[in-house]
Amino acid sequence: MGKGKKVAIIGAGNVGATIAYALAMRGSCHRIVLRDRDTEIAKGKALDMSQAANAARQHTVVTVAEEASGLAGSDVVVITAGSPRRPGMSRDDLLMINAEITKEVIADVKEHAPNSIIIMVSNPLDVMTYIALKESGFPRKRVIGMAGILDSARMAHFIHEKIGYGSGQIRASVMGGHGDEMVPLPKFSTVAGVPLSDILSEDEILEIVERTKHGGAEIVGYLKTGSAYYAPAKSTAIMVEAILQDTKQIHPCAVLLEGEYGHHDVVSGVPIVMGSGGAEKIFEVTLNESQKKKFAQSVQSVRKMIDTLHEKNFFGKE
Repeated sequence: MGKGKKVAIIGAGNVGATIAYALAMRGSCHRIVLRDRDTEIAKGKALDMSQAANAARQHTVVTVAEEASGLAGSDVVVITAGSPRRPGMSRDDLLMINAEITKEVIADVKEHAPNSIIIMVSNPLDVMTYIALKESGFPRKRVIGMAGILDSARMAHFIHEKIGYGSGQIRASVMGGHGDEMVPLPKFSTVAGVPLSDILSEDEILEIVERTKHGGAEIVGYLKTGSAYYAPAKSTAIMVEAILQDTKQIHPCAVLLEGEYGHHDVVSGVPIVMGSGGAEKIFEVTLNESQKKKFAQSVQSVRKMIDTLHEKNFFGKE
């Protein structure tokens, strides 16, 4: 399983490098190629990881693509490249900087790995996934954003912290955008199969949901100089493995909606089946009125950013 497969990771910072490490330690693929603006650092990390793979008795070899042509033959391309938000930078500033980076990177992927499946990790996640779709021209099932698995994992951790048992048996589920507009689905969240609503009160669930929304910010508060990367990287590696091994597992991921849940031409997180074709099926789960409203708000916040890009003529002549 996964032998002979190639994964390219564009952006070899903390998240990108940790995704590569997670995949290499499990021998999930044969080759991992790192591509980064700083080739020297990428080379150092690749060498270190290839040696770690030998220590782990895995067959994965990690190398560096100095040129975009090194992406050729990739089954999956993971994109973590992007600028972090710096002091004095507005959200729109960050949006435009990362939109340009994504556009540039996608042009390389389109040229050199036209049959690959793209996994977007760069923020703002839902919008970057939308840009990747538009710029690549790939079918929507081959451009998927990573957020739901991470947010679900954060929610599961906070549930465990609250109840004190069921470690590893907690399945939390969220939908919608990554961040403040996230829509948790307590109805689809369980502890060893027992619905969360049977274990916790509505207030307790809401408290967990609030913590989940700010899960990333909480970590930034501790780290001061950076943001989370272990959980985001593992969440991404799970998606890569689901594709390479054609597991057909169901995970919440960001995809383009074309009428599902009543929304069109916008990206948001929904439960999908992941396999060798990418997002092979989108599930439309039944939402209550409050969840529908929250989901619509989440979609609207992404649409607003897409509108900003249109206003600045980012997509050129359409």
